[in-house]
Amino acid sequence: MSEWLSREEALGRLKVRAQTLYAYVSRGRIGMRPDEEDPRRSQYRADDIAALATRRARGRRPSVIAESAIAWGEPAIATSISTILHGHLVYRGQDAVALSDEATLEEMAGVLWASPNQVRFRSQSTGRPDQSGRSAAFAQLASLAGEGRTSLGRSPASLYGDAAQAIGMLAGALGAVPGMDAVHSRLAQGWSVDTAGADTIRRALVLLADHELNASTFAARVAASTGAPVAACLLAGLSALSGPRHGGAGEAVMQLADDASRHGADAAIRRWLDHERPLPGFGHPLYPDGDPRAAALLSTIDGDVILSSLRDAAFAATGMRPNVDFALAALTRSLRLPSDAPFRLFALGRSIGWAAHAVEQITSGSLIRPRGRYEGLLP
Repeated sequence: MSEWLSREEALGRLKVRAQTLYAYVSRGRIGMRPDEEDPRRSQYRADDIAALATRRARGRRPSVIAESAIAWGEPAIATSISTILHGHLVYRGQDAVALSDEATLEEMAGVLWASPNQVRFRSQSTGRPDQSGRSAAFAQLASLAGEGRTSLGRSPASLYGDAAQAIGMLAGALGAVPGMDAVHSRLAQGWSVDTAGADTIRRALVLLADHELNASTFAARVAASTGAPVAACLLAGLSALSGPRHGGAGEAVMQLADDASRHGADAAIRRWLDHERPLPGFGHPLYPDGDPRAAALLSTIDGDVILSSLRDAAFAATGMRPNVDFALAALTRSLRLPSDAPFRLFALGRSIGWAAHAVEQITSGSLIRPRGRYEGLLP
């Protein structure tokens, strides 16, 4: 679907009169711009129209509304933390890509947590450096969650104190050297990366800090709605992130790049698609014109012949552009980081957002408990 539709196309998809279309535009529900080829005509934003058409088609039956509330792309939870607006990622009213030019992960915590105080993530020694990674992150976060205090009835400041402790421990488990310096600097030390590389890691962490109601964030909010300890909420997010359709996609891109180096990019793409698997690292439903996080990160990374050929072959085969998972793989190859670095960076960056959403959910006082629409046998 093209990004912009003509008046006739918009009316046909919405099945409404012109007056209704103009009303949607005036209320800000559909974006509009002059037609570049004929400024006397207008064009209408396709994704806005698709969302309206979907809601209209579902009608107002309670069971349909309830079922659709947790469908992909139809969040039903109010949040003031982040959103994706017309192809831009926004953190509490600020453009995330612009913030990534200078901000650190600690400063992003201040923004997403709406904290007036400086945030620091202290890491202690977790043992041998070669024991860091996914297993260490799960083990240490689970240990902290098992000993954590319930979140009910506590102030946001107290809850964010728990979050800072858990994230500091998570940073150490994922490779940051002990200390109180900025997380990206300590990760760079642990991975023997120079100053320029450390700055690229910083940018990646900021761009990954939140992405509204993705699967791992929703899992963290569900846990938070029960009053679980903050560390348990982060553990719920980490568990959801570990799946190959979420935080595991960056490592899948690494495998795809290995295939391309052995068999060529076109053959690697064909082999992947022939197995009817979603192509990792390309396309995103919320970014029809390309993932701005990927563009911002790739602009700071040295070119990679294999990944460049993969990008071109994927676009030729599918029309899809690189997303942030592709950019994380490019960063990992460029800086010669551990092979699971895409997951580590994703988990550490996103932990800031998980904490923000957990506290927002806790303070709302509501339990997330959808009903199932039973389709099995009856007594």
